[in-house]
Amino acid sequence: METAKLIASKDYTIGRTSERLFGSFVEHMGSVVYNGIYEPDHPAADENGFRTDVLCLVNELALSVVRYPGGNFTSGYDWKDGIGPKEWRPVRTDVAWRQIEPNTFGLNEFMKWIGKVGADPIMTVNLGTKGIEDAKNILEYCNFEGDSYWSELRKAHGVEQPYRIRTWCLGNELDGEWQIARKTPEQYGLLACETAKVMKWLDPGIELVAVGSSTRQMATYPEWDRKVLELTYEHVDYLSLHNYISKREADTATYLAMPMDMEKQIREVIATCDYVQAKKRSGKTMMLSFDEWNVWRAPDVEYTPWQTGSPYDWVRFRMEDALVFGSAMLTILRHADRIGIACQSLLVNTIPMILTEKGGAAWRNPTFYPFAHVSRYGRGQVLRAIVESPKYDTSVYTDVPVVDTTAVYREEQGEATVFAVNRGDEPLLLELSLRDFGTCRPLEHIALKHERLDAVNTSAQPLNVSPARETGTFTSKDDHTAVLLPPYSWNVVRLATGESR
Repeated sequence: METAKLIASKDYTIGRTSERLFGSFVEHMGSVVYNGIYEPDHPAADENGFRTDVLCLVNELALSVVRYPGGNFTSGYDWKDGIGPKEWRPVRTDVAWRQIEPNTFGLNEFMKWIGKVGADPIMTVNLGTKGIEDAKNILEYCNFEGDSYWSELRKAHGVEQPYRIRTWCLGNELDGEWQIARKTPEQYGLLACETAKVMKWLDPGIELVAVGSSTRQMATYPEWDRKVLELTYEHVDYLSLHNYISKREADTATYLAMPMDMEKQIREVIATCDYVQAKKRSGKTMMLSFDEWNVWRAPDVEYTPWQTGSPYDWVRFRMEDALVFGSAMLTILRHADRIGIACQSLLVNTIPMILTEKGGAAWRNPTFYPFAHVSRYGRGQVLRAIVESPKYDTSVYTDVPVVDTTAVYREEQGEATVFAVNRGDEPLLLELSLRDFGTCRPLEHIALKHERLDAVNTSAQPLNVSPARETGTFTSKDDHTAVLLPPYSWNVVRLATGESR
């Protein structure tokens, strides 16, 4: 049996996780909103039209933030279409996703829904077909406490107190050919800079996210990021980055290694940010917003364009997808010192953590579980661990660690949590050397595994791929604890530290 080792000390940390690392994304895309979180005719709908069965599952995730309303949708969206009495709202065509937008779910409905979720909103403004004035107006509608046209209109719509939305994205993926009103980095950087100035004059307490490269594969990457930052650096607080990991024709070993590219992307974007900081002689360190990340595979349901709520990229993720998804989460945790915001994309029905059927059931995709585990047990100090692991090569990657692992110290709980993905087809013994914690006592080993990597969850078998508590997997070796990781598995190992009572 192969053995790996994780060595970590309480005194050597990467950084404390931001509360906004545990986020997701709701876009007006396919059936994310309509027939997803919002379906007034559903038997489980509440008085607002929100599906309570979906809300129950969302609440299990303990989301910290939710980004809205897009995404590509934002670049052609007029937020004013989604406020006021529903009978007055216009029905529009949405060319981003080739759908009909009835606007029966808009800004105020989203804010009411997210209140039930218990998360904070991240709002994206339209810097595609709109600009400075429109961004200023939506901010005034949402956040302004005084008497003005837009704040009074909000009150007339039944919202007396301002929302005080803290985080705002200055557009979305405006470097992409697929984007409505695509821009050069110079065009976008100037617009984002001037928009940021006006928004912060109106509300100095907000934080702003500038658009970074849409993917690492863009020909303009990372020059787009450099040019945008040179124009916006002192006016924004975050630079965005996006990544969707797709298996396509790759074999399993290669697919499981793909989060290594995500690791490179983060390092490259950090280097770009730090270059601009040095060039500007700035004392400000630019943080990152990984506000779209996920795995992707071809949809299981064909999309019907020019409908409302037709499923788009509706996917039953497989067991192997959950392993890659888990590694992506660990990659983000390992950069907790620079990534302050992260949003899994998307929450419901589009490459989702939660699947629904119109008028029917809601259930968890296998990717739901790694997110829920990290959200519950991964908030704390990320330890700067040394990992010794067997490695393998593929036709694309070399020196791929068989075990992908990260440790988090949860001081208030007196616990250390080790998350681990076993990328191998054999059991692996992971030795844990946690130093300066006193005597550590095993609490729990949770594993997500299945005998088939192509196993999925369905409405008829919603728990086919689901985690279970492992027994008999802990052993003692000298003064260390060791845990046996099943083949092809996602693992949560909880340890009570010496400080716990």
